[in-house]
Amino acid sequence: MTRNDAYQILTKYLKNKNLLKHSLATEAAMRGIYNYLIPADKQNPEDKEKWGITGLLHDVDYELTINDGDLNKHGLLIFEKEASIPDNIAHAIKSHNPLTQIEPQSNLDWAIRTSDQLTGLIVAAALVLPDKKITNLTPDSILKRFKEKSFAKGVDREQIILCEEKLSIPLPEFVEIVLEEMQKIGGELGL
Repeated sequence: MTRNDAYQILTKYLKNKNLLKHSLATEAAMRGIYNYLIPADKQNPEDKEKWGITGLLHDVDYELTINDGDLNKHGLLIFEKEASIPDNIAHAIKSHNPLTQIEPQSNLDWAIRTSDQLTGLIVAAALVLPDKKITNLTPDSILKRFKEKSFAKGVDREQIILCEEKLSIPLPEFVEIVLEEMQKIGGELGL
């Protein structure tokens, strides 16, 4: 599957502009996590693409799920409609939503489960800045917001902190990785 193929599937099912931006943010985050976890001399462009596509497609069925009214199916419903998504990407998408009861198994799976929530926190932190520019965010400001339970209440911080146990990435570094990747595409994100 190419990125273009994935993007065609994404835009076929996802129409909300903010959800599309979230998908782009998570794609960027996943590429950054791949770069962090895999030494440069062992990186494979096809694997890196797979990580990005996983981020891009992880919420592809979100609007279908909302219309269906069952968030337990989020991450599963798309596979009733699309058979072209490769198995390893499919498992990561299925396991990114804890409600599916499908447990993450690989670094790819854990990366999408943890970064999905973090991208949402970072966007929320950018939107409360006077200029709403992601370039003005710092890892420290995000970590401060992370500790504020009343800020971005919908963000599951327990999922984010799993980066330490499951990926062996300390939370401050994880925040820095994801923020830097999102800052690179700030214009596409409207931030």
